[in-house]
Amino acid sequence: MHQAVAVPVSTREAARRAAGFLLAALLSPLLSMPCAAGDAAPVPAYHLAARYALGGTDRGYDYLLVDGPDRRLFVTHGGRVEVLDADSGARIGQIGDLAGAHGVEIVAPLHRAFVTSGVDRTVVMFDPATLQVIKRIRYLGEKPDALQYDPSSGMLFVVNGGATGDVSVIDPASGAIVDTIALGGGKLEEIAFDGRGRGFVNDEEHSVIHVIDSHTHRLVADWPLAPAEAPTGLAIDLKRHRLFAACGNGLLAIVDADSGKLLGTAAIGPEPDGAAFDPRTGRVFTSNRDATMTVVGQNAAGAYVPLQTVKTESGARTIAVDESTGRLFLPAARFGPTPAPTPAVPEPRPPLIPESFAIVVVAP
Repeated sequence: MHQAVAVPVSTREAARRAAGFLLAALLSPLLSMPCAAGDAAPVPAYHLAARYALGGTDRGYDYLLVDGPDRRLFVTHGGRVEVLDADSGARIGQIGDLAGAHGVEIVAPLHRAFVTSGVDRTVVMFDPATLQVIKRIRYLGEKPDALQYDPSSGMLFVVNGGATGDVSVIDPASGAIVDTIALGGGKLEEIAFDGRGRGFVNDEEHSVIHVIDSHTHRLVADWPLAPAEAPTGLAIDLKRHRLFAACGNGLLAIVDADSGKLLGTAAIGPEPDGAAFDPRTGRVFTSNRDATMTVVGQNAAGAYVPLQTVKTESGARTIAVDESTGRLFLPAARFGPTPAPTPAVPEPRPPLIPESFAIVVVAP
């Protein structure tokens, strides 16, 4: 997944996205309004409930993880993971000495946690209770990013977001890299598992979901998402066997996790970088580049439709759900003007305004 920084887009890319954004733009006045009676469930009153100001000068940030049982929130932020009390935002501690932190995962049966360090191709194993580093696992593929534990196989899978487009398989007990799954290149994003031996990886470049066997570590299928394009965030409904891919052209793709059939799309905000699913309500949430969060749910006919648009804050492009309370957490920050391109830096990124980093909390 992208580290959440504002990035200029090319003219060609802007043109490609424009058509996809048109539908969402036309519908945007309707997204904050209740649906007609009988058409969908009542619109939930999701609203900004809190803001945890964290500050700092690190430019990059990415995934969050909610540890529901211990009421902790893990936030990747530049060279560290900050650990907060999920209910109050109070700082508990941190895991430092990272080179571009991206994803965090807890393997509860082993009392171990892991964080990817993208620049130095490392995964750091630590104790989630004491936050003490246990081991540094080197060297993975290029730019290790998202990661997730699969209970079915007992393995930890790390998505490498570089040009090679592959997935590293780690034994979480020993920390050993046991295999690499080649997915044929592409810009890989988020990963999810169905608990029955299948894993799913969004490919933003090729607009497909790669399907892997988590036991044999082999690619078994590629599922196209058209008309949805450039998938990033990925969430799964384990009960109904549904995948939800948040796509860059303003569409949420709903996919049958057994067959790969595209069941439909729903209009969401532009250029999302995160998706979350709440199993208690059956609702899906996407965090979008335009500082909004889209709430999607099923109507009376079973189709997924946008229920609500919630205004968040600048830079709030990733998301995590607390399944215990239904609250959503989104990291946000403000950025200064983008510097002029130079031969050394042809695509400069805007600087993060110091001390502006915060966690936005959205509640039902």
